[in-house]
Amino acid sequence: MNKLLSSIITAAQVKPIKPIIIGKIKSAYGIRGQLKVVSFTKETANIFTYQPWFVKKNQWQQIKLESWKLYNKNLIISIINIKNREAAILLTNCEIVIETAQLPELEKGQYYWKDLIGCQVITVNGYNMGKVVNLIETGSNEVLVVKSNPKDAFGIRERLIPFLDIQVIKNVDIMAKFIEVIWDPKF
Repeated sequence: MNKLLSSIITAAQVKPIKPIIIGKIKSAYGIRGQLKVVSFTKETANIFTYQPWFVKKNQWQQIKLESWKLYNKNLIISIINIKNREAAILLTNCEIVIETAQLPELEKGQYYWKDLIGCQVITVNGYNMGKVVNLIETGSNEVLVVKSNPKDAFGIRERLIPFLDIQVIKNVDIMAKFIEVIWDPKF
């Protein structure tokens, strides 16, 4: 690991046991070691309610925030011990990770995206459409990105299925990793 990087990040021999990505360090900002951050939380500033943060540059390191601010729709952070642009640049493009256990419990019928990834998607008629590999937020609703099975009868490699309760999504069983949908397999 780069000596400068190891000296500016608070060393943590502990790594996250069940990591979940909640954001990304986008780029250096200014000359005083600040960084632009992209939040993957529903409310942008909620990223700061989850501490500590971990980043991985060859090995896991825990970082501690000194301060943050919202500036022109950008989240700007200061990390303890990072005082110049050169040090900040070393953290660009790092994903911000926390322990999954820090996430609040959800009400019945609500799911974290991480829980849906890996679920098999099957139509109400029993056709296996594939496995959820990602989700896309469109503004009006989320969309499941489903990687089709290699021997898909329709030759489709990937399907985009809107995550609309009742209309499209009939049943979600997180424990069984299964989502039942009303959807034409040809799409």
